[in-house]
Amino acid sequence: MTRLLGISGSLRKASTNTGLLRSIRDMAPAHVQMEVASLHGIPLFDEDDEAATGKPAAVAALDARIRSADGIIFACPEYNFSMPGVLKNANDWLSRGGSPFRWKRVGVVGAGGGQVAGTARAQYHLRQNLQALQAIVMPRPEVFITNNEVKFNADGTLTDEETWRYVAKWLEAFIEWVEKRP
Repeated sequence: MTRLLGISGSLRKASTNTGLLRSIRDMAPAHVQMEVASLHGIPLFDEDDEAATGKPAAVAALDARIRSADGIIFACPEYNFSMPGVLKNANDWLSRGGSPFRWKRVGVVGAGGGQVAGTARAQYHLRQNLQALQAIVMPRPEVFITNNEVKFNADGTLTDEETWRYVAKWLEAFIEWVEKRP
């Protein structure tokens, strides 16, 4: 059994990026178990708070889930040409006391509005951050979904068949990369 953990960089209930992770979970083959984690409840990183009380429970729980997974999939929205603050904040907390991402196989995908870049800029910033956390990020293929307003429904569920097929091919490559560890 291959265990994957999806982490969305969005807190919004109807997020297309969280919906993308649910779609990936639904298209996974039978030998792959995938959970989708939330960043809700993670406070802003404050070294004084850390010194006084240690890692918050929400961070410790996410850390444990990352460590027990064989691979991690980030679905990264783009906010102001970069990754969301909640995602960077979570990774800052997770870096404390030894990164759970060290030598972990990681994939990065994302869905955004517009017709050109999707979430490309945000994903490249996230990739830089993951390098600092010693993650091993799959270089290719990449998923930059554009026009999310027509490819997802109001609940954030992926409805576009062509995009579904492309993401399914990406997932197949990611699973092979996680399992074979080339």
